[in-house]
Amino acid sequence: MFFSELIGFFFFFLKFFVIIAGLMILIGFIVAQSRKNQPSGNFKLKHKNKSRKKSLHQLQKITLGPKEFKKVLKAEKKTKKDNSPLPKLFVLNFKGDMKATGVDELSQEISLILHGAEAQTDKVLLRLESPGGGVSQYGLAASELSRLKKANLNLEISVDTIAASGGYMMACVGHKVLAAPLAIIGSIGVVAQMPNFNKILKKNDVDLELHTAGAYKRTLTLFGENTDEARSKFKSQLEDIHGLFKNWIRSQRPSLDIDKVATGEFWFGTQAVELGLIDEIKTGEEYLLEHHHSHDIIEVKYAKKPKFMEKLLDAQSSLISSQPQKALEKLTKSQAQPWDNFL
Repeated sequence: MFFSELIGFFFFFLKFFVIIAGLMILIGFIVAQSRKNQPSGNFKLKHKNKSRKKSLHQLQKITLGPKEFKKVLKAEKKTKKDNSPLPKLFVLNFKGDMKATGVDELSQEISLILHGAEAQTDKVLLRLESPGGGVSQYGLAASELSRLKKANLNLEISVDTIAASGGYMMACVGHKVLAAPLAIIGSIGVVAQMPNFNKILKKNDVDLELHTAGAYKRTLTLFGENTDEARSKFKSQLEDIHGLFKNWIRSQRPSLDIDKVATGEFWFGTQAVELGLIDEIKTGEEYLLEHHHSHDIIEVKYAKKPKFMEKLLDAQSSLISSQPQKALEKLTKSQAQPWDNFL
């Protein structure tokens, strides 16, 4: 009797939340249509000098004492009389994944800088972290960075942890590449792998039909029987990509012995500087601290607005999954027996 009531109660709640979810989706669709022409994201600009100075003042107030701290503030006021503007240092951050999913945001950030920066005066620092990934995606990211160089802006790249493969494709665009001593640099190579289930299909008497137009529309496949000709073609395609990769690096760093480093190996920062893959051993924070007094440091970040429907569906899924469960737990507790507390 109890379980039938429990099941009936569960389905009542399920129907209720399905109706509510449907209404929410309908309302969301109407709202989404009305917001079509609104901007898809927001820029967040952070003045790094001000935030750093505020933190420094807090520290000085504690360590120096009230009298000495007042002297520091007076000295700063005197230096403020020179109101000549400092050159700007724009800071970008890129944390890459296999698909370089942040490239759209990076593109927007670069476009904003190009509208507000002074050529040959202002600088851009990209703090980069990426193990690499898709060829086309990282090729696009590197091309976006080259827009800054074309506009005669000094582009410097900082690598604190890793810039490998596609990550290095981006890094080499900089006029100067900095890296931490143990940052991973290089991995200039191309890799592809896939399983093949053809033997399993044959063992289970499963036939596979694959129809193509064009001799090399498919080379290696997951389920077909791969031939030596297909393997050879696939390998030649990898070699072509590797050649394009090397040519790109050669165009950005002409003095680098590309044949020596384009072996797929990676090196740590201290090794990479000797090979010419990077220019200097220095962390990103160290670089920013050096420019604290000489430049107006502005961190630029573009964040996409989550679509209304996406937020709605997330809320709906959590609502549907959590509420019936809570209701069931409440019912179960109300029917608990004295011995249920003992395991």
